[in-house]
Amino acid sequence: MNREAWPRPRRARGLLWSGVALALACVITTPATLHAQTVLLQEGFEDASFTGRGWYDGGGSVLSTAERYVGTRSLECRFTVGATSCPSPARHLFTASDAVYISYYIRHSANWVGSGKSYHPHMFYFLTNLDGNYVGPAYTRLTAYIEENAGVPLLAIQDGVNIDEARVGQDLTNVTEQRSVAGCNGDSDGHGNGDCYPVTPTVHWNGKQWRAGGMYFNNTPGTSAYKGDWHLVEAYLKLNTIVGGKGARDGIMRYWFDGNLIIDRSDIVMRTGANPTMKFNQLFIGPWIGDGSPADQSYWIDDLMIATARPASPPLPPTSTSLFPTAPTNLRIIP
Repeated sequence: MNREAWPRPRRARGLLWSGVALALACVITTPATLHAQTVLLQEGFEDASFTGRGWYDGGGSVLSTAERYVGTRSLECRFTVGATSCPSPARHLFTASDAVYISYYIRHSANWVGSGKSYHPHMFYFLTNLDGNYVGPAYTRLTAYIEENAGVPLLAIQDGVNIDEARVGQDLTNVTEQRSVAGCNGDSDGHGNGDCYPVTPTVHWNGKQWRAGGMYFNNTPGTSAYKGDWHLVEAYLKLNTIVGGKGARDGIMRYWFDGNLIIDRSDIVMRTGANPTMKFNQLFIGPWIGDGSPADQSYWIDDLMIATARPASPPLPPTSTSLFPTAPTNLRIIP
């Protein structure tokens, strides 16, 4: 992986028919009651009072009234030409959990090209209780990424702080749990060695990713996956267990696009036996194009939710018509 694929540590800058009535009753449910899941965070981006809702380390977030999926506003991320980031509400802590689920709606400008390279932009990060509240996301005990590149959704991890710098390039998976899992110290889960590169003579960074099998945010208007339309993204991450003091190959990473499961792994190692108390506890919205945006381009985010599990009745994709029954045809009125 190119070293520019991961930002250096930094603080964020400036995240009428009875059938209709029945369907609405089934869908519009108090989120905290969905499938016994625990809702950790909800954000509708309806106003800019982010600090009052627990967001921190951000500033200057832009809300759009022209582009929104529900309500009256959405969060706008605009990259001007050459920009590396856009304003966001940044970070939000939540109750620490072994598993996290995220859902949000996203729409891109018609000229959206992302980074124009094989890496970036970064979009959403999950961080853990083993790092500080202001930790730079590229160098941590664990950072998990939810993003897309050239229209291809992907999930990724880094754990550079865990690297055994004295034995970089050696396979330590059956030697010690004092090692990294995303690169530099061997293949922990059978998904490859990951990426490993020096940022100083004595410090390395790493990275490991899982991509969908094709483009899901495409460039063709009128198609079901057109990037300029609203789409529903969902992801679920569950840390692997620790068995006999060793990290087991049972961590879970899943990604749904408009309700369709397109990344599904249940054999991933995200933590070793050296970090048994690791849990996710922070969401960071940190859009980042390290080499600078090649275009004046935007995307919009709406109706964000973080929870401990995917609900039994998950959010509906924008193309769904299940809320409303099809209008009847060829009716006859019989006196």
